[in-house]
Amino acid sequence: MKSDIHPELHPVVYVDASAEHEFVSRSTQTSDTTRTIDGVEHYEIRLEISSASHPFFTGKQHYVDTAGRIEKFRRKYQK
Repeated sequence: MKSDIHPELHPVVYVDASAEHEFVSRSTQTSDTTRTIDGVEHYEIRLEISSASHPFFTGKQHYVDTAGRIEKFRRKYQK
């Protein structure tokens, strides 16, 4: 393998805000906030949705109807 062509891996903690769940991993992503876990400095990356809160993985489906999109769709294609 060629040297100096691979990206640098950093310890990160992914925080799912909706499920209050955390995943510790390594990634090329970085952020401004850091957190120390077991004596190791991790970059903290916030997520809106992950496998801990996604309906496919949790089995809980919910619809978020913003501004009547479902009704607008039904009126449009009701013909």
